[in-house]
Amino acid sequence: MIFDRNEKKQVVALLGAGSMGNAIVRRIGAGKKILLGDISEQALERVGEDFRCCGYDVDTLVVNALQKESVEAFARRAAELGPVMYFIDTAGASPNQAKPEHIVDLDMVGTGYAVDAFGEVMAEGGAGLIISSQAAYMYPIPNDIELQLVNTPTEQLKDVKFIQEVAMQNSGLAYMIAKRMNHLQAQRAAATSWCKRRARINTISPGIIVTSLAYDEFRASGEGYQAMIDASAARRTGTSDEIAEAAAFLLGEHARFITGTDLLIDGGVIASIRTGEFKLWQ
Repeated sequence: MIFDRNEKKQVVALLGAGSMGNAIVRRIGAGKKILLGDISEQALERVGEDFRCCGYDVDTLVVNALQKESVEAFARRAAELGPVMYFIDTAGASPNQAKPEHIVDLDMVGTGYAVDAFGEVMAEGGAGLIISSQAAYMYPIPNDIELQLVNTPTEQLKDVKFIQEVAMQNSGLAYMIAKRMNHLQAQRAAATSWCKRRARINTISPGIIVTSLAYDEFRASGEGYQAMIDASAARRTGTSDEIAEAAAFLLGEHARFITGTDLLIDGGVIASIRTGEFKLWQ
């Protein structure tokens, strides 16, 4: 049975087939061609079948976000399917899941590969979204270092002295710095490669969102996360659907004047930290 006879459909590319990315694609993917990329073939099969059973038109591709060539192949595949109007990147590892080098490689350098690759294929009027983290606001990077990082090619980021001497100290610092770098990567792309293609790119920095992977963090650092929840104005965790709601806005027609910016969605955790109501470092 043919569910959709339309041709030349707009393409939605998702790198990282986790619950947050999947929720975003469900919000924007109806009537479009969806390309899912993930390192896990099993995850792709499971998520792809779930989407198809709900009436979405889905292709999948195994992608290693650590490898530039694999990410570039993913971008080329998306462009072969039609005009790439949406790109969402949720690939990453959290502090209790990986060592500092892996976090820098995946959350920072790997994200840079994706931003660079899709900057070569986005259609005019298209929009991209990187999922960063509230952690990006937890370790202020000096302005001169940020300027150096934003002007450093992706392949050379790991060689920057600040990355070697600070980000590699521990997984927590690596994660905070990598996520702040996501903001800088979007800013750079918004002003250069994506700008040239008349496409937009932004970031979202979620707070404590309950996903299956988040439980790794809760099990390892449950008391710290509970303290942040209790200190926040919302006094609760967030959901992937709440992130998807904001993502749909940033990717949609009502946000056409928004590019190169970050939207913090954390229930008030960072506000509590910045005003001294909650002490991050005890």
